[in-house]
Amino acid sequence: MSRVYNFSAGPSMMPEKVLKQAAAEMLDYQGSGQSVMEMSHRSKVFQGIIDSAESLLREVMNIPDNYKVLFLQGGASTQFTAIPMNLGTKSGKADYVLTGQWATKAQKEAARYIQANVVASSKDKTFSYIPKLDPDTFTKDADYFYICMNNTIYGTVYHELPQTGDVPLVADVSSCFLSTPLDVSKFGVIYAGAQKNMAPAGLVIAIIREDLIGNAMDICPTMLNFKTHADNGSMFNTPPCWTIYIAKLVLEWLKNDIGGLENMKKINETKAAILYNFLDNSNMFKGTVVPEDRSLMNVPFITGNEELDAKFVKEATANGFVNLKGHRTVGGMRASIYNAMPIEGVEKLVAFMGEFEKANS
Repeated sequence: MSRVYNFSAGPSMMPEKVLKQAAAEMLDYQGSGQSVMEMSHRSKVFQGIIDSAESLLREVMNIPDNYKVLFLQGGASTQFTAIPMNLGTKSGKADYVLTGQWATKAQKEAARYIQANVVASSKDKTFSYIPKLDPDTFTKDADYFYICMNNTIYGTVYHELPQTGDVPLVADVSSCFLSTPLDVSKFGVIYAGAQKNMAPAGLVIAIIREDLIGNAMDICPTMLNFKTHADNGSMFNTPPCWTIYIAKLVLEWLKNDIGGLENMKKINETKAAILYNFLDNSNMFKGTVVPEDRSLMNVPFITGNEELDAKFVKEATANGFVNLKGHRTVGGMRASIYNAMPIEGVEKLVAFMGEFEKANS
C-alpha cells in the first residue's frame, strides 16, 4: 500500500519514523511486555514517558523555569472556558482579537463569565488578514489579552505579537505549535491541541506562567482549574497516555532528526515558499490571504469557480493528494503543510496543480 500526501488541517499526517517506531513498540514498550495503551498511568514506566515528554518539550522550546507544562484533555476548545475562569478574577475584563472562528468562539465563551472586549476583528474581509492594533483601545486593567496566533481555517498568522505591557498575553497556538521557535517568556499562557504538529487528537499542551496559577474563580470546575493539574503533575486523573507517548516520539524526532525548531522553521519556510510562489504566478489558482499575514502552516486557495474547485479536489484525491477541500466559510481548497509534510509532498502537489491548470485552461 502506498501512503498518500495528507493535507488535512487536523488530525494531520505524522512523521513516518514516529509511526514506524510506535508500530514496533505496539505490543512491547522497551521490554515492559505491554503496550503503552495498556500500562497503568501510575507505573514507573509511564512516569518515565511523561517526564521525558516534558523534558524534551522544555528543551526544544527553551521554556523558562517559571512556567508549568500541563498535559490536558478536552480539546483546545475547553481552554475557551478555562482561560477566563483561571485568569479573569481581578478586574473581570479581558481583550480579544477576532481573527477567525476559534478566536470568535473563545470570546463568546469567555463572555459568559467575564467582560470579554473585542478590540479588533478581521471578519469584514472573511478573516483574510490580521488587523492592525491600536494600544489606545486596549483595556488598561484587563486580566489578560487573547489571540489565536495561527488561524487554521483562514491561513493567517501573527508575525508580530501585540504589545500588551503588564497584561498577560494568552495565545491559542494549536496550528503553529512547534513549527518555529517561540519566545515563551512573552506570554502568560500558550496552549495547543496536539493533533496538528505533535501527536494524535486527545491531548492539549498548556504552558502557563506560575504566577497565573491558583487564582481560579470559586465556580471553576476542579478539572478546569490549572492548579489541579499543576499540583498533580498532570496526573490528577488518567491522562491521554498513548497520545503523550507519541508526543514524546515526535519531540525526539524534532530534536534528533530535524535538529530543533530553527531547522524546522527553515524547512517550513521552504515548503510554504514553493506553494505561495506557484499561487502568485498562476493564472488559475490564487491565495486568499494578504501576503504579509500568510501562514506557514495553512494555505487556502481558490480558482474562483466552484465547479472547477470541486473538480480539482476530486482529481487531486485520485492522485494521492487528500483532504484539500477548503473550509465552508472560505470555499475552494486548503493545503495544511504541517511539520511532518515533506518538501517532496509540496513539490508534487504544485506539479499536479500546474498540470491541472494546463488541462483546464
